[in-house]
Amino acid sequence: MVFKRVLESGAKSFARGGAVSAATVLIMTVTLSIIAALIFLSALLSYTLGTITDKVDVSVYFVTTATEDQILAIKGQIEKLPQVAGVTYTSADDALASFRDRHAADQLTLQALTELGGNPLDASLAIRAKDPAQYESIVNFLEASPALSADGSSIVDRINYAQNKDVIDRLSVAIQATREIGLAVVIVFALASILIAFATVRLAIYTAKDEIGVMRLVGASNAYIQGPFLVTGMITGVVAAAIVLCLLWPVTWYVGEKTASWFSGFNIASYYLGHFPLIFVALMSAGALLGAIASIFAIRRYLTV
Repeated sequence: MVFKRVLESGAKSFARGGAVSAATVLIMTVTLSIIAALIFLSALLSYTLGTITDKVDVSVYFVTTATEDQILAIKGQIEKLPQVAGVTYTSADDALASFRDRHAADQLTLQALTELGGNPLDASLAIRAKDPAQYESIVNFLEASPALSADGSSIVDRINYAQNKDVIDRLSVAIQATREIGLAVVIVFALASILIAFATVRLAIYTAKDEIGVMRLVGASNAYIQGPFLVTGMITGVVAAAIVLCLLWPVTWYVGEKTASWFSGFNIASYYLGHFPLIFVALMSAGALLGAIASIFAIRRYLTV
């Protein structure tokens, strides 16, 4: 019964706030919108990194004198490594056929290839790691245990690890920088939200000062007096979160097809629907927390009971 009265009193205080409550909801809506945007951006960047990672591998190219048995023996050794997800063998003939298919419309290149009078392409192994961080250990294994031919020379011509590592590292740095900048922006707007919500609760305390005085005289508990103002702040955050959640559906629906075409299948609308419970909890919790923090500061500053 007491809890119900506290909730009702907090809701009435929020409604009496009028323009100040509306301004608080507005700035908190902006803050929560930025938090939502950061969630979507983080998901998009992670998806992009995963897509690129799936396409990136370490390719080991062999000298033309290496036999297929020698290469397949190395393939078997690499597949036994715990950090390896898979190894694909491409023979020199397969590499040549693939090259001809890619340049079918380039007669000049095909003519130059014919004039060489042989197959200039090397057999190779494409190695995919379970985690991008594990590529370096795979390369170290290949360099520490070189595959040798009968005459003692290495049958490995080259390993293209450095270029692919640079691509993954740059993207990882970009993702980390984006998240840090986004977090900084969220903190700035969160502070602004707390300050404005603080002003809202302070006004509510001032408006209800006579009522608070009466409650003190009749012996009302601290929780009963302070509770409505805490509820007022939390209602502000919850209302702002609800507005953001309602706005996100038309916005994500509108840009969903565009993100799917621009970012290799990442549909932001599908992501929103698929992760709605998580986003709902995150925004509602963030809104209620911001409002509660502002209310606690205002109560401690202006309401001593």
